[in-house]
Amino acid sequence: MSVTVETLENLERKAILSLAWSEVNAEVEKRLKQTARRVRIDGFRPGKAPLKMVESMYGAGVQNEVLNEMAQKAFYDAVVAQELKVAGFPRLEPVEEQDDKDSLKVAAVFEVFPEVKVGDLSAQEVEKVTAKVGDEEVEKTVDILRKQRTRYNHVEREAKNDDRVIIDFEGKIDGVAFEGGTSQNYPFVLGLGQMLPEFEAGILGMKENEAKDVEVSFPEDYHGKDVAGKTAVFTITLKNVSEPVLPEVDEEFAKALGIADGDVAKMREEVKKNVEREVKRRVDAQTKEAAMEALLAATEGLQVPKALVSEEAQRLAEEMKQNFVNQGMADAAKLDLPAEMFNEQAERRVKLGLILAALVEEHKLEPTEEQIKAIVSEFAESYEDPQEVIDWYFADKSRLQGPTSLAVEANVVDYVLGKAKVNEKALSFDEVMGAQA
Repeated sequence: MSVTVETLENLERKAILSLAWSEVNAEVEKRLKQTARRVRIDGFRPGKAPLKMVESMYGAGVQNEVLNEMAQKAFYDAVVAQELKVAGFPRLEPVEEQDDKDSLKVAAVFEVFPEVKVGDLSAQEVEKVTAKVGDEEVEKTVDILRKQRTRYNHVEREAKNDDRVIIDFEGKIDGVAFEGGTSQNYPFVLGLGQMLPEFEAGILGMKENEAKDVEVSFPEDYHGKDVAGKTAVFTITLKNVSEPVLPEVDEEFAKALGIADGDVAKMREEVKKNVEREVKRRVDAQTKEAAMEALLAATEGLQVPKALVSEEAQRLAEEMKQNFVNQGMADAAKLDLPAEMFNEQAERRVKLGLILAALVEEHKLEPTEEQIKAIVSEFAESYEDPQEVIDWYFADKSRLQGPTSLAVEANVVDYVLGKAKVNEKALSFDEVMGAQA
C-alpha cells in the first residue's frame, strides 16, 4: 500500500491511500468464511450455508469493514513512515478519480500539530504581583472568622442594620398579589443587601409586632421579568429582632478553630500561616496569568488544530454541566450546552498547552522530584495529618499528575520572568483577597 500526502489549508493535510484490491478481496473472503461458520440461515444447518449466499447477505458490510480497517492501517503506517505529528483523528473520504483497476484510492483528511516558535520575550512586559501579610491582615482575618461564628440575641428595640429580623410580608402590584411576593417567618440580616434597598429601608426603625406598608420599585433588569420595572406595595409585619453577638477572642474561640489547648497566640500564628498560604496562591495565580499572556503575545498568529479546539470545547461544556450538578442542579446533566460557546476559551487553552510543551522540551523545564514533593507538601499543610496526605499522593503515581502540571507551569513562569521585562506591583491585602483566583 502506498501513500502520498498533500498540504491543504493551514494545518490541514490530505493523505491519498492506495489499497490493493487483491489484499482487500483476500481479507474479505477470509472473513466471509469465518462468518459462514457461525451464522444461522433458515434452511441450512449452522455452517453449511453456501458461501455465495453468505456473501450476498453479508458481503457489503464485511467489505466496508475491511476497507475502513485497511485504510486506517495504511494511514497510521504513513504517519510513522513520514514522521507526521497528527492532531486528532483522520476523516476518511472517497476519491472520485480511480485510475488503477488493481487498487482503490481513499483520502484521509487530517490536521498536524504546528511548529511552535516563541518570539522575543524580552519585548514583553509582565506584571509580577506581591503582597505582605502582617498583624493587621491577621486581625482582619480573625474578625472575619468571628463574624462567621456570629450568634444572635433577641432584643426589644427598633431594628437597625446588622440585626437579624423575622418578618411576614405580602406584596401587591395594583392591588393584586404576585408570585413570590408573599412569605411568612422570613429571616434575613439587615444591611447585607439580601433584599431590595427600599424594602430593607422600610424595616429600619420598626419594632416587634409593628406592621407597615412599604412601596418598592423593582429595577428594569430585575431577575423576575413579571415584576421588573413595576412598583409594588408590601405589607410588612416585624415579628422578631435579634442583634449580632461576636465571640470573644479567647480560649474557647481558639479551640473552635482547631487549637487543642486553646492558646490564642498559637491560633493567631496558625491564622497567619493560612493567610500567607492563600495570599501566595492568589498572587502566584495573577503572576502566572500575566506570564501566560506574555507567551500568547510572543506567539501571535500561532495556528492551532481545529480538532483539538473542538475536543477541548466539548470537555469544557461537560465540565460546566458537572459543576452545575455538583451545586445541586439535578437536571443540569440534561442541559444542551453547545460546545461552540467555549470555542474561544478552548482555543486559548490549546494554544497555551502547545506553547508550554514546546518550551518545556526546548529549554528542559521538566520538574524535579523535589519540586513535585514540595507542591504535595504545600497541599498537605492545611490538613490535620499532612503526612497521611503526602503518603496518599505518592501511593499512586496517577495522583501526581496535578502537582506535576503545577510544577511545570511554575518552571515556565520562572523562565518567562527571567526573559521578559518584569514590573513588580505591590497589592494590599484587600486587593489580593478581592481578586478572582
